[in-house]
Amino acid sequence: METIKGATAVRRLVFGVFTLLALALIVGAVIDFTVDHLAQWPIAVFGVLCAGLLDVPRLRLGSVPHRTPMVSLPIVVVLALEPVFPPIVALGLTCLGVLLVGLMRTRRPEVALYAAGMVGMGGLVSIGVLVTLEPFGLPVFLLTAVVTLGYLLTVMLIEGIRRYVDRSDAERGAESAYSLPRVALVFVSYAVLCALISEWSHPFVDVRNSSIAAAATLVPLAVIGAWAILILRARAMRRRLAGVVAGVIELNATNHYTKSGGEVSPITIAPANTSADLATVLLSAVSATVGVESASIRSEPAGRGEIDAPLAISVLGGQYLVARRDVMDFPFTTDDRRALEALAHTADVVFTARESIGGLTIRANTDPLTGLPNYGAFQDALANINDHRDYSEALAVLFIDLDDFKRMNDRYGHQAGDEILSELGRRLSAVVRPYDVVARVGGDEFVVILTRLSSLAEAKVLAERIMEASGEPLAVGGTVLNPILSIGLAYSAHRETDVNQLLRDADRSMLAIKKSRRRGGPANESSINISGHRSSQMNDIVARAIDEDLLELAFQPIVSLVTGQIWAFEALVRYTDPELGPLSPPSLVEKAKSLGRLDALTRQVALKAMAAAADFRLIEPRIVCMTINVEAGQILPQRVGTFVEELADRYPGISLCLELNERSVARVSTAVRAQADHLRDIGIMIALDDYGSQDSSVDALVRMPMDILKIDKSLVDDLDDVRQREVLTALQGFGDNLEYSMIVEGVENEAMAEHLSLLGIRSAQGFHYGVPRSFEKTLARLEEFGAAAVLPVRAAVEPAR
Repeated sequence: METIKGATAVRRLVFGVFTLLALALIVGAVIDFTVDHLAQWPIAVFGVLCAGLLDVPRLRLGSVPHRTPMVSLPIVVVLALEPVFPPIVALGLTCLGVLLVGLMRTRRPEVALYAAGMVGMGGLVSIGVLVTLEPFGLPVFLLTAVVTLGYLLTVMLIEGIRRYVDRSDAERGAESAYSLPRVALVFVSYAVLCALISEWSHPFVDVRNSSIAAAATLVPLAVIGAWAILILRARAMRRRLAGVVAGVIELNATNHYTKSGGEVSPITIAPANTSADLATVLLSAVSATVGVESASIRSEPAGRGEIDAPLAISVLGGQYLVARRDVMDFPFTTDDRRALEALAHTADVVFTARESIGGLTIRANTDPLTGLPNYGAFQDALANINDHRDYSEALAVLFIDLDDFKRMNDRYGHQAGDEILSELGRRLSAVVRPYDVVARVGGDEFVVILTRLSSLAEAKVLAERIMEASGEPLAVGGTVLNPILSIGLAYSAHRETDVNQLLRDADRSMLAIKKSRRRGGPANESSINISGHRSSQMNDIVARAIDEDLLELAFQPIVSLVTGQIWAFEALVRYTDPELGPLSPPSLVEKAKSLGRLDALTRQVALKAMAAAADFRLIEPRIVCMTINVEAGQILPQRVGTFVEELADRYPGISLCLELNERSVARVSTAVRAQADHLRDIGIMIALDDYGSQDSSVDALVRMPMDILKIDKSLVDDLDDVRQREVLTALQGFGDNLEYSMIVEGVENEAMAEHLSLLGIRSAQGFHYGVPRSFEKTLARLEEFGAAAVLPVRAAVEPAR
């Protein structure tokens, strides 16, 4: 029952029956005692006291503490009082003892009356069994044992019915209320005890002193009852102490972050289900410490048969921590209430501290502008994903850079720049899958972790989807911008021992795109560069493309600012894989180098470039030069030096120019410098490429013999800056004195071209004059427009290859 009074007519009826029964037995016993046995009042009082003591210890009939029926021992007092009082009077005195102790312990009259009535009902059944079997002449110990079993069965039946009626359907089927071994042990122990009591009291009856017989039985029973109470109190104190200590430890150890959907969260910067986690531990600690039938957190305070402790943290589900026991279980004590209050207070302190720490953790691991994880949180997530993925589960890292962000930031203001970054963060978060990770790791740099991949092609498709969604036009302050992204992709087919290397590969791949843009690659569209560092698939693709001569070329014009005509083309390698699509030129070259096929790639490029130059020259005789990119060490005779000599001899009307990137000439041998002089002597030109990039130095101008100095785009990105103009003027002066020509790369518009002309620059290259195009489209351009440096707008906007 939630309360013995109950809320239904049936419960009221049952309560009324038990109340009347208890009162009838008690009143009848008192009257009979007053009329016929008043002289035995010390035995009667001692019997009442003993019955109360023996009602305190309870024997559980099930294995689950506080959730199974129990029986107590007061019925044995009837046997002890038998030599002095009739059974019905002894039963009434026993009920009185149960009632008085119940009132003192629970302070609930209805509970005390129910307990007394249940003992009375069991006692009446026992007396009935005794009256029925006594004529058969059974031995006293056997008769007593049977009578005792009748009492136990009656009490167990009453308690079973009560508990069944009081519980919901879910609680009824939750667990078995009885344990057969426990029930058997209680029955046997009870029967043996009662048989011993009946046998024990008979020698004292034989000496015809009934008071001595009763006292000789009641005293040991009282001692047993008091001893049992002390043991129970000591055990409860130890349990509470151990429970409070363990509960405090568990509450403080509660994880601030939880798993989601049964999986390890890839990135843990925001508290998830913190309150639910803490509540679960708190309720478990209450069960272990106080010993309860149920514990809950709710908005209503404790009702009858419950105790509560206030909670300051209502987010746990309520303002009160409530513990409940069955009405016939051990009543709560002051120590139980204090233990409950200690656990509630600990939970308040822990939650407050964790919330404060959690807030600091969030701020420490979150980019304040975009709300995305920052670099530190990203590194933790990458390591976490790598460590917990199946060995064969692939992942990929995308390193994303927003091109020309500094220029946009300076032109439109920092607020506009913040809006651009915030919107890009939103777009990335919206397009990725739920189990992927997006983070901002720098000013205009983002990273994405693609998980649960099965192939490099799948990673490429997802990267293209991200690039397309993030590159949509963006309105900022009344201006519509077209974000251009450089995306480096690093793919990992198996669990990495050094997962940071994957990030470095993605970063290098992204930087290679930027370098490609400076050297004439697509600058007005987003690009993806796949790192082939770990991919055996990339190895196979590049090796097959080179071995089977599948490489293609794109050509970008080099123009004279004096004549306004094209006089040369730069040949750029291209390859489109049937499955992955176009491979970025930097990754293609790097992979060829790692595979030992860079010289083979260079020979194919040189051969196709010179053949194309011959075709171009047939249409436009002013095309007199073709440039190709090589590394300084490649010009040695044993590598491609002899090959390019022979190739140049085959095309006497075309000058072959070898563009050496500045990084490759940082440490050149005497043999390389001598070979460069030799090649220049026989008519092959040497150009120093990318001058003005981050690796440039003045020393490079004199280290390598050269005919052409190509100025990197980074030195002409803001010609309104007087410092850039002065540097270009100085370099042009060096060129005049050292007898080399100068070509400025990255010319994107007419204004830049005019600036350069005014500075005395004579040659230029860039999108203003044309993006790299395939052989067929370049041939078509020359046929239609000749060597004109600048195309009409209609022709200039045609897509490049």
